[in-house]
Amino acid sequence: MANRACARHILVKTRDQAEKLKKQLKLGSDFGKLAKKHSLCPSGKRGGDLGEFRRGEMVKAFDDVVFKKPELVVHGPVKTKFGWHLIETIYRN
Repeated sequence: MANRACARHILVKTRDQAEKLKKQLKLGSDFGKLAKKHSLCPSGKRGGDLGEFRRGEMVKAFDDVVFKKPELVVHGPVKTKFGWHLIETIYRN
C-alpha cells in the first residue's frame, strides 16, 4: 500500500466553479494555468503542485482521492473544510 504521493489540485469556493473548471480541463485546458489563475491555495502559484506528502497529512476526503483513486485523472469536485477541490494524483509509492 502506498504511503507517499505527489498530487496537484485546484481549490475554489463553490462546487459550480469547480465543475466549470473541470469542463475546461476536459476540453484541453492546462491544469497548471487554471490553478495559477483560479486556485485559492498558495500551491496555485506552482500550478497547484503540492509536492510529495504522506498518507494522513491531508484531510481525509483529500487523502482518500489521492491514495485510492486512479492516478493521472482529475477527480472531483471534492468538498473539504477548505472548499472544493479538483485533484490529480501524479504518482504514489
